[in-house]
Amino acid sequence: MTRTFRVSQVRLSLKHTDEDIFRALTKKLSLSEKDIVSYEILKLSLDARKKNDIHYSLTAAVTVDEKAGDRLINAKRKSPDILLHDENKYEIPSIGGRALKERPVIVGSGPAGLFAAYLLAKRGLKPLIIERGSDAERRTEKVEHFFATNELDEHTNVQFGEGGAGTFSDGKLNTMVKDPYGRIRFMLETFASFGADESITYINKPHIGTDVLKTILINMRHEIENLGGTYRFDTAMTDIRIEDGHVTGITVNENEEIPCEVLVLAPGHSARDTFGMLLKRGFVMSQKEFAVGLRVEHPQELVSRHQYGDKWDELPPADYKVTYRASNGRGVYSFCMCPGGYVVNSSSEKGLLLVNGMSYHARDGINANSAIIVTVGKDDFDGNDALAGVRYQEGLERKAYKLANGKIPVQLYGDYKAGKLSSEFKSVKPAFKGQYAFADMSNLFSRNVNSAFIEGMEAFGRKMEGFNMPDVILAGVESRTSSPVRIEREKESLEALKIAGVYPSGEGAGYAGGITSAAVDGMKVAEKIIEKYGRL
Repeated sequence: MTRTFRVSQVRLSLKHTDEDIFRALTKKLSLSEKDIVSYEILKLSLDARKKNDIHYSLTAAVTVDEKAGDRLINAKRKSPDILLHDENKYEIPSIGGRALKERPVIVGSGPAGLFAAYLLAKRGLKPLIIERGSDAERRTEKVEHFFATNELDEHTNVQFGEGGAGTFSDGKLNTMVKDPYGRIRFMLETFASFGADESITYINKPHIGTDVLKTILINMRHEIENLGGTYRFDTAMTDIRIEDGHVTGITVNENEEIPCEVLVLAPGHSARDTFGMLLKRGFVMSQKEFAVGLRVEHPQELVSRHQYGDKWDELPPADYKVTYRASNGRGVYSFCMCPGGYVVNSSSEKGLLLVNGMSYHARDGINANSAIIVTVGKDDFDGNDALAGVRYQEGLERKAYKLANGKIPVQLYGDYKAGKLSSEFKSVKPAFKGQYAFADMSNLFSRNVNSAFIEGMEAFGRKMEGFNMPDVILAGVESRTSSPVRIEREKESLEALKIAGVYPSGEGAGYAGGITSAAVDGMKVAEKIIEKYGRL
C-alpha cells in the first residue's frame, strides 16, 4: 500500500537536475531514497524576491511506501508543507439521455470552441466546427503576407482563423481562475499531449509560444476529425434561426442553411458583425467594461536586470506585472506581457488599426513588450446600448489607422508626453510584426484616459528604473483587451437567456479573458451539453 503527499516549498538551485530534485525531496521529507516510490512535479516557480538568493521553489506529489507514509502522517501535523495529496482528476461527464437529431454546431475555433469540440468529440457527439477564417497552415501564410505588404484579408488575420486571436498572441496560459475541478490541469495535459512542452503542466507561468501553438492546433484538429468531428474553414455564420424560443439552425456565408438544435457560440471578441446580428435576433446582450492603451517596448535586458539582478543572463527572459490607481480613479495596468516578443499589427477590418503582442517559444527577441492600459466604461461610451463599447473601440481604431496611413503608429514616450512627432529611435530598437511609421498619438485618447496613462507610466518608472525613460517605444492602439459585450446566459444551464439550445461561451461572449479561462468556459459548456443529450 502506498500513500501520496503534496510537498511544497522545496528549494532548488537555478541549475538543478532530476537527481537534485529527488535528493531535495528526500531531505524535505526526512526519508531515504528507497522510501519514495515516485514523484510528480505539480508546480515549479522562480523565487526572485531577493536578488542575492534567487532559486526555484518546487511543489510535488510524492508517493511513498506504507511505512514511510505512516511516519509522514505524523510529520504533516507539524509542517504545513507536507499534506496528504487530494488530486483533482478531471473526468468528462457521462453521456446524457435524449438523443440529438442533428450534430452540435460550434461557431468559432478559439480556445472555447476548441475545447468544447474536443470534449463533445470524445463523447461521440461529432461536432461541426464553423470558423470564418482559414486553417492554421493557410492562416499563417496570409498573416505573414499582411505583415509584409499591409494587404489585409478581413476574413483571415491575427483575429480570425483557426485558434482565434490567441494563436498570434504568445500562447500564455497563466490565469487567475480557480480550478477546483481540475479543468485547467486537463487543458494543460491535453496541450502537452498534442505537442507542447511537458513543463507547461507545472511551471508557474506556462507559455507555449505562437510557433508551437499552431502545431498543437493542427494536431488537435486531426484528433477531433478522427473522433467524427468536422471542421469548416472560411465559413462565417451570417444568421441564426430561432423558432418558439429554441435554435433550429444557422445560415453560413449568407445563403447556406445548416440545421441544429445545439449551438455553441464562441465567436471571439472581434466578431462585431456577429454581435450586431445576434442583437437583431433577440439575444439579451449588455455592455461590458474593458481597457484601452498602448503597447510599450523596453529592452528585454532592462526588464531582466530589474527582476533578477546580476544573474539576469542565467535565467529565462523576465516578465513583469504592474498596476496603479490614477488620481482620477481609473485603473492602469500591464496586460499580455510578452518577454522577448514583438508588437503585432492585429487589425481585422479595413480602415481600422490595432496592435497586440506575441512571443515565440524561445522568447529570444531583443525587447519585452506589454500593453499599458486604462479602464474605460459606460461614461466613456456614446450610448447605453449593448454595442456602445464596440463603437468606442472602432472610433479609436479608425483614428489610429489615419495617424500613420494604415501602418502601426509609433512614438517615443518622451515625445508622447510633449505632444510632438518622433523622428528616430534611440536606445530602444523596434521589434514589430507589420509595417510601422512615426505618428503623434498624444491626442488619440480622451484627456482623462491620456492623463491616467501618463500617470501610470511615471508610477511604474518609480518601481522599475527605466520603465518611463524618454526612449521607450509606444505603439497604438491596444483596444481589444477583452470583449466589449456580454451575451447573457442562464446561470445553471449556461444557455442564452430566452433562447434554448444556444450556449454563449468564451471571451467573445463575455465569460473569459485569455486562453486558459476561455478553454475552461468551453469545457463547462460542453459538459452541460454532454449531460443533457445522448448520442446522435
